[in-house]
Amino acid sequence: MTSSPTAFTGSIPELYDRHLGPVLFEPYAVDLARRLPPAATRVLEVAAGTGRVSRHLLGALPTSGTLLATDLNDTMLARAAQLISDARVTWRAADVQALPLGDGEFDAVVCQFGLMFVPDKPLAIREMRRVLRKGGRLLVSTWDHLDRNEATQVLQELAFSAFPGDPPLFMQIPFSMSDREALRALVADAGFADVEVETVQCTGHSESAAHLATGMVRGNPLWHQLVERGVDAPAFERAVAAALVARFGDRPCVSPLSAHVVTATA
Repeated sequence: MTSSPTAFTGSIPELYDRHLGPVLFEPYAVDLARRLPPAATRVLEVAAGTGRVSRHLLGALPTSGTLLATDLNDTMLARAAQLISDARVTWRAADVQALPLGDGEFDAVVCQFGLMFVPDKPLAIREMRRVLRKGGRLLVSTWDHLDRNEATQVLQELAFSAFPGDPPLFMQIPFSMSDREALRALVADAGFADVEVETVQCTGHSESAAHLATGMVRGNPLWHQLVERGVDAPAFERAVAAALVARFGDRPCVSPLSAHVVTATA
């Protein structure tokens, strides 16, 4: 019993952006945008989601720069377009495995926490290289091991405990690319040079454990798998919030984060 790993539908985009965005994704969005080469004026972002990285990329771009922000999910891009108004950005639904773009069009390609969801990862990396000009820059981030992202590990443990006979497996997908050497080889095998993989540790700050629990339970596709299993949603969300308080405190709820950032040259 599974749900689509790309099913960011219904109320998920709004809850994802409001409750998870500031805690899990904002620290890495800032980090990734600061790595954008100063000379990059034509930037492609894939798996842009609700625009968390897009906003910071626009802040790093010159006034003459352009950003094409793509995602497979129209609903996520619609949320991004509501939040960000900038003439330099274009929002477009696109599959990173078959980018509807010409060769060598971009100075940089950026992908934060999206590659894990792509079925054919080597093809996606080759597509990113294809649309980069010679000497263009690749910036990709993936999550480190689940046990180094302890708040999400709490969620996983409680979900497995609630449904031991049929555990919801969605959270295995976001943390499926934690092997640094495999990540390095994936990018190098696509023809990139100067491939570096850096593990970046950050801290997630949520206004409260309940606020974070809402996002973790109802702000990602795990929610569909919980509903399929007949979850008592209010009770499960309370259990997650209580566990977060016990581990990371409340108001604010502060937890460690760890991710890998890949940089490479086309």
